[in-house]
Amino acid sequence: MAAARTIRSSSAPSTKKASPDIRPAARPELRVVQGGKSSEQGAGAKRRFDRIIAWVGSRRAPAMHVVVAVVFLAATLVAALLLRTQMVQNSFESSNLEVSISHLTQDVQDDQAKLNQLQASLPQKATDMGMVPQQGSVSIDLNGYKKGGQQ
Repeated sequence: MAAARTIRSSSAPSTKKASPDIRPAARPELRVVQGGKSSEQGAGAKRRFDRIIAWVGSRRAPAMHVVVAVVFLAATLVAALLLRTQMVQNSFESSNLEVSISHLTQDVQDDQAKLNQLQASLPQKATDMGMVPQQGSVSIDLNGYKKGGQQ
């Protein structure tokens, strides 16, 4: 049952013999890996960090470019956050001032309406107190006036 099988690309018998240069592939070597899943989680990040440090250490000029780029990006992020915070504070103060101005404007309008009402009722109150409107003009001449009983 263990008859040898041969694969032929054509129906004609093959005249070539197997070349002695072809050898079977070597089996891969196996090795034991220490640790389990729990240690791989922390070790994976450490390995990645070690790889990055090794890569940066092997390339001095690109490392400086990377450092400058990271610092620039961090500074840009901080500046954008500070600018946005300042804009929100200014907007809040502006809305508070607008509310305060509208309250003050309403107070001024209320006081003006009250003053106009009092001015309108003034002649009626004067006649109720027995005052009479002035008839013609009155002038006082102080040319002949002397102080304290001197005549």
